Amino acid sequence: MSKRELGRVEVLGRVRSKQLRLVDAAVLMGVGYRQTTRLWGRYREEGAAGLKHRSAGRRSNRAYAEAFRRKALGLVREKYGGAVGERFGLTLAAEHLGSEDGMELDAETLRRWMLAEGLWSRERRRRRHRRRRERKEHFGELVQMDGSFHAWLEERGPGGCLMDLVDDATNVTVARLGEEETIWAAAGALRAWIERYGVPLALYVDWKNLYRRVATPKERLKGEEPVTQFGRICAKLGIELIAASSPQAKGRVERIHGTHQNRLVKKLRRRGIGTHAQANAYLEGEYLPEHNRRFARAAGRPEDYHRRVPKAAELDKIFRRESERTISEDWVVRYANRFFQLEPQSGHYAPSKGEVLVCEAQHGSLRIEYRGRALRWREIPAPTKASVQEATDPGSETVRSAPRLAKRKWVPPADHPWRRAGYRAVQRGVSLPPSIVTPLSLALPSASP
Repeated sequence: MSKRELGRVEVLGRVRSKQLRLVDAAVLMGVGYRQTTRLWGRYREEGAAGLKHRSAGRRSNRAYAEAFRRKALGLVREKYGGAVGERFGLTLAAEHLGSEDGMELDAETLRRWMLAEGLWSRERRRRRHRRRRERKEHFGELVQMDGSFHAWLEERGPGGCLMDLVDDATNVTVARLGEEETIWAAAGALRAWIERYGVPLALYVDWKNLYRRVATPKERLKGEEPVTQFGRICAKLGIELIAASSPQAKGRVERIHGTHQNRLVKKLRRRGIGTHAQANAYLEGEYLPEHNRRFARAAGRPEDYHRRVPKAAELDKIFRRESERTISEDWVVRYANRFFQLEPQSGHYAPSKGEVLVCEAQHGSLRIEYRGRALRWREIPAPTKASVQEATDPGSETVRSAPRLAKRKWVPPADHPWRRAGYRAVQRGVSLPPSIVTPLSLALPSASP
């Protein structure tokens, strides 16, 4: 019996013991008085079994024939069954029963039949088993890097992003505070680590366009590996760049973020620091040495896997943005909406339509190279369009040097003979397009045919 039917048994039992009237029983059961009297009659004659629905346990009038059911289950066993990884799903099996075998059947009906016959069991989607990754054994074998956006200076200064680098084996930390998580912020933090400890073997970062990006259609056609500016810097240093698929994958640096957000913010507040420059000076001088003394641990093996620190000149050639540009026919290179005129070179020159490398340092200094050699250049103003008056003077120097303007479409004036001929056609009743009739009606209202 259903829950509702059991409730009715209880209520009508109270009616039998004269605790309730039928009127009150109707209210408690939520049915009308006439229905209550019918239920009460069945209860007196048959007891609790009389309140059970008459169709309970009976075959539905719209049920499939038993022969149809046996045939469908036989086809499932023969064609669409099997092990968990091989068998057809319920929806797919119902589709094939309809398309291949001509047995139109709902997937939910098929599921009930298969469950009753033991042909189907629910496949629970289990969470992927995660296993804690052991620390690397050597200092410099793997460094995790991430940016943390937080109100580091609270209301005293602007918001910012703290770039954190944490050694996986020892928890040794280097951090720098900047405005955003940009190429220069990431490169500056990595260079600070290299200048202090050396070049690590691998770097663990987020999957962002700053570090890793998806290949463009052109790169996919050529089979080229997509490389970002930061990826190029790491490749030149020989650092393996590993992109994490989730924050949990680089949980060590994520936990360091929480430590800094708790301790660093309060220490900066006590010092009254309100700028990023002051915060970085405090990080280098006091906070990071104290933090590493407190939280760093010994590596599993004593060997240091950092490679030697390159010279400052070598680092300057590595930590820069590099972009390829094509030389125009007048030996001008365009970069970031700026125009650079190449000067005559001694001993070698870059041909027009050749490819040069524009190298931009962090503070904006530029260097143009052709096949590894620097070229002399001077910046020139951007070309401007010639004015309309100068464009009408064929002998103007501006016209000869400026790019050719697009030719304007000539439109005949209102009193042109062509328009008068069109107006006469309108007077004779000839249908013309609206684009011709409207100017004629406005320009020549009094013209004679």
